[in-house]
Amino acid sequence: MNDDEVKFPRVELSNVIDDDTEFIPLLTTEDEESMQAQKIPSTLSILPLRNTVLFPGVVIPITVGRDKSINLIKDAYKGDKIIGVVSQKDTNIEDPKFEDLNKIGTVAHVLKMLRMPDGNTTIIIQGKKRFELKELIQTEPYIKATVAAIAENIPVKGDKEFHATVQSMKDLALQIIQHSPNIPSDAAFAIRNIESNSFLINFISSNMNLDVVKKQTLLEIDDLRERSTRVLEHLTKELQMLELKNQIQNKVKTDIDKQQREFFLNQQLKTIQEELGGQTPEREVSELRERAKTKKWSKEVADTFNKECDRIMRMNQASAEYSVVINYLEVLLDLPWNEYTNDNFDLKFAQKVLEKDHWGLEKVKARILEYLAVLKLKRDMKSPIMCLYGPPGVGKTSLGKSIARALGRKYVRMSLGGLRDEAEIRGHRKTYIGAMPGRIIQNLKKAKSANPVFVLDEIDKLGNDFHGDPSSALLEVLDPEQNNTFYDNYVEIDFDLSNVLFIATANSLSSIQPALLDRLEIIEINGYTVEEKIQIAIRHLVPKQLEAHGLKKEQVKLSPKMIELLIEQYTRESGVRGLEKKIASLIRGIAKSVAMEEEYNPVVDEEAINKILGAPIFQKDKAMKNDVAGVVTGLAWTSVGGDILFIEVSLSKGKGKLTLTGNLGDVMKESAVIALAYLKSHCDDLNIDPRVIDQWDIHIHVPEGATPKDGPSAGVTMLTALASAFTQRKVKEHLAMTGEITLRGKVLPVGGIKEKILAAKRAGIKDIILCADNKKDILEIKKDYIKDLRFHYVTEMIEVINYALMKEKVKKPLDVTYHKNGEAKKGEREEA
Repeated sequence: MNDDEVKFPRVELSNVIDDDTEFIPLLTTEDEESMQAQKIPSTLSILPLRNTVLFPGVVIPITVGRDKSINLIKDAYKGDKIIGVVSQKDTNIEDPKFEDLNKIGTVAHVLKMLRMPDGNTTIIIQGKKRFELKELIQTEPYIKATVAAIAENIPVKGDKEFHATVQSMKDLALQIIQHSPNIPSDAAFAIRNIESNSFLINFISSNMNLDVVKKQTLLEIDDLRERSTRVLEHLTKELQMLELKNQIQNKVKTDIDKQQREFFLNQQLKTIQEELGGQTPEREVSELRERAKTKKWSKEVADTFNKECDRIMRMNQASAEYSVVINYLEVLLDLPWNEYTNDNFDLKFAQKVLEKDHWGLEKVKARILEYLAVLKLKRDMKSPIMCLYGPPGVGKTSLGKSIARALGRKYVRMSLGGLRDEAEIRGHRKTYIGAMPGRIIQNLKKAKSANPVFVLDEIDKLGNDFHGDPSSALLEVLDPEQNNTFYDNYVEIDFDLSNVLFIATANSLSSIQPALLDRLEIIEINGYTVEEKIQIAIRHLVPKQLEAHGLKKEQVKLSPKMIELLIEQYTRESGVRGLEKKIASLIRGIAKSVAMEEEYNPVVDEEAINKILGAPIFQKDKAMKNDVAGVVTGLAWTSVGGDILFIEVSLSKGKGKLTLTGNLGDVMKESAVIALAYLKSHCDDLNIDPRVIDQWDIHIHVPEGATPKDGPSAGVTMLTALASAFTQRKVKEHLAMTGEITLRGKVLPVGGIKEKILAAKRAGIKDIILCADNKKDILEIKKDYIKDLRFHYVTEMIEVINYALMKEKVKKPLDVTYHKNGEAKKGEREEA
């Protein structure tokens, strides 16, 4: 317990002082004059005060704790009850010496000494007059010193300035009491009823919120006018502080009241949710943090996650943003940060899987095995971006599954067909309603692995409109130098895609953006031969459809010969998708017979196929006979594989007009014009009179007019047909050709050779004329598929004509000669 510490007990003064105690009223002017007239002893026992100052006329309670102070009070209480009260210079000194005390103090009258329930001694004293310490007389058992009274300099009666100062001081004191909730309202009553100006000044000085040093300064002022002015200054500052404090408190109280209301409502809502079995925000965030402990994410991701968790704890659960942040945190937790599956580097196993799942496609399989081999030797190799390019149904998409199985990785497929919005790739910003990550991040979340095999299906069919250009957004995804920091607008944190094995598929390269195409490693997948289709059907399609339709192997027996019939008469495609549909239809027909317990032959023959699938849809293409001049077999590439087409040239009497029919494109029309121009300029080499061309109209037609046709590869065929028509020489049987021509007579290479060769073989062609530069394409085809074909490689157009045209003319040849009068002989046919 601190000595001489002032305590303001909660009990009223009337309860503390018993009946024998004289009632002490507020000082009147007469009382003050009487008190000033009293003389003080020259020697006083000095009571040091630690944290307060006693002013004349003021009554205060003091708790006494020091031994010296207790002895002093006991002796004084037994005697005249007059003591001297002086404040310490330093409140931290436990046992103050004479020099540690201030020089100015107050004579006090001990009104009452009380023993409190806690064992402490409390005295009630009243200040009388001020004094000044002079000389020290004793220090034991307590300090005693000589003192001299100090007179107060009191203004004369009728001093208006002093009176105005006192009234202002009283008003300010009443305002402070009104604004301060800690001061009892009885204080206002006391101030209103004080008549003496000097006592009012001392009363307010004693009770003001000032430290001991400032109160001591006020006590030491002799001039009452100056003391009142100083008190007024302190009161003004205190009132300003109180008003500002109250303004702040009122503002804070309003905010707190609102927060408390919301807190109360949230607590009720939380209780209701708990009763209904719902989750509270604390529990929800706690579960999210628990899940986060198992994540292998970087410090950046962890900081973002914790920041959002802290933010959500301050949110109202009913707010719209609350659900947005919860969804965002769940996306962060679901993403496979640095979570990888272990790659299987057993190359023999990988080769076995690829061979089992896909027949043919040696080039693609070799490239996959090369990638695996390098990855086995150098573990941190950046994944290549492969693009499988070829016609529909050749197994581009399913090849991705086989690669994933061979590597032991997760498989993800993302269809890009018709994708128009850039946000589908990069995601939406969280500010939008219904925002979500892009399809790349969503699929990785689904795969639960950061290194899956990721198939970007139909990359050539990406859209482009006012929503943005998704193909441009894919540039970052498919660039090995950039995709290690892929930025999704929703996640807003870089994600590493460098370990993902991207495989794109496309049917055409012409519609792919050049910058995107530059990032892709193009692997062309050509159509299947009939032999390959038969093997695929036997190994994959038939077993798959038997399982899908609940039939056993012995219930349906489909021979290779019948599969070949299905291929040639019911499908026309490069892949096997249409073939699979026909096999499924065939097996469904048999399944119906099994289910209805009808008799049927498990060995499928041509009659059963015709019964179930109907009459054949396609007829096998066959080369035409060479008994008509001007008809030559060409080779064409289509989106469903190779095909043969016939170029027909008809001559009729006229003025050299060229007519083109058969739904031909601009490039093909230009080839016809080039062929005719070359023919005119090389008439001597072909024994043609150049004047004849101006006397005959030329009509070039390509059958199947409903089918659009274009491209430069029919150039050699058109020139050969024109040469045959004007010379009336036969074209060699079982001959087909393809190649682009120039005005100089050069033969240029063309594409789609494998499909064209397979189409020629199906049509019974034996000899094929190609550009010498296309020889490399022939070398890539298995020899078993082309063993019955003979290839003739040329560089000049004249070589084609010399080989393709026989010296023998057709039966009933047209007399294509020059006539001076421009008319044919009587009886001669005018058209061939």
